[in-house]
Amino acid sequence: MTDGRGLVERLAAVPDRLAVAAATAPPPAPGEWSASEIVRHLIAVEQDVWLPRLAKLETEEHPRWEWAEPGPWPGEPDATLAELLDRFRALRAATLGRLAALDEAGWARTGTHQTFGELDVAGLMTKAIDHDEEHIGGLAAD
Repeated sequence: MTDGRGLVERLAAVPDRLAVAAATAPPPAPGEWSASEIVRHLIAVEQDVWLPRLAKLETEEHPRWEWAEPGPWPGEPDATLAELLDRFRALRAATLGRLAALDEAGWARTGTHQTFGELDVAGLMTKAIDHDEEHIGGLAAD
């Protein structure tokens, strides 16, 4: 089994890192997403991509996934940045809860992504971290 502890720790650290990056981000360049829009996007990805894919790994034998890159989450249009960060934190906690429930066989389950090929749980969650890092880095670079 892949030792998921380091991976889980990295996933768990994202909400705090995102909060700092979002709070200190300069105004976006024209045509770029604001900090709130980036957080909304990460909400949509957690809710519509990572959590459903983990659920499919629990219930289906070798699921197949298409490329998905949702836009910003449209819910709660008047939410503050702090409220959006709280929502992301809650969704990430749900992801971490699913991972905590996995045994060795659960971590070994695989699916096939149309772009990335076969991924086990650790591979899928590495893609999640890579995606998080891309957007956190983008906030600092704006």
